[in-house]
Amino acid sequence: MEQWQRTPECYKKSQAGRNRILTMARRHQSLTPALASCLLALLLGGATRAAQIVGGREAQPHSRPYVASLQLSRAPGSHFCGGTLIHPSFVLSAAHCLQDIPAHLVTVVLGAHDLQSPEPVQQTFTISQVFRNNYNPEENLNDVLLIQLDRPASLNAEVAVAQLPRQDQPLPQGTQCLAMGWGRLGTRAPTPRVLQELNVTVVTFLCRPHNVCTLVPRRSAGICFGDSGGPLVCDGVLQGVDSFVIRECATRQYPDFFARVSLYVDWIQMVLRSAGGPGRLRVALPQANPLGTEAGSKP
Repeated sequence: MEQWQRTPECYKKSQAGRNRILTMARRHQSLTPALASCLLALLLGGATRAAQIVGGREAQPHSRPYVASLQLSRAPGSHFCGGTLIHPSFVLSAAHCLQDIPAHLVTVVLGAHDLQSPEPVQQTFTISQVFRNNYNPEENLNDVLLIQLDRPASLNAEVAVAQLPRQDQPLPQGTQCLAMGWGRLGTRAPTPRVLQELNVTVVTFLCRPHNVCTLVPRRSAGICFGDSGGPLVCDGVLQGVDSFVIRECATRQYPDFFARVSLYVDWIQMVLRSAGGPGRLRVALPQANPLGTEAGSKP
């Protein structure tokens, strides 16, 4: 896959030139591809691990049965990242979630809504193996992680697998999606007990081919600290993995960044075959669309 690189010319510009580019971005003025790449290189110096919900709402209990919570094994309820069940034995999350935490110290919880309550429908797992795909932490690229559970999950109304996109499936600007998780309610706000969700819109402003980017029009809302790895679902399909925000949560100036799941479907299939994962993935079927865009826009 093509790797996005920082633009060296960005660092040769005067401070006044860099400030001019930042001002254009804040005003959402048109940027050439070169200026957009330059701006993103400048901003990534302040990129912060992301992810969940500012300005959202409580999800209906157990209405998102594919959402996973990653917790420290010795501290039940100590949620630090999210994930998505994509196969009875595999959860998709963000690579940076386990960059500094050994997998044997992590518990994966499925079927949760209130993390501070021992719900009888919850299922708890340890991690058997983890699989990365050339993760580049300096550039925030390939921020995806496959977690193999110690046993298959029992699928039911509260625990279910999410549908994956087709390999390289496009996601047009303006598509309406749903972000969700248990992360902070603001940059300096506490974390919630119950699962939160938020309607967001796909944008291409400042985005990169490896990412899906979203904004919430006309208000301060978006993903925030403490729940990277959680899902972005568009038209019922898992299209993104929460990756990072620029500087702070819900700035209204910069989009939120997700790893683009459609780039990794073939890799996911390969990992499952090599790990001997039984069963098949749920992958979106091609849709006839004479306009060349994805049909529908509701999450």
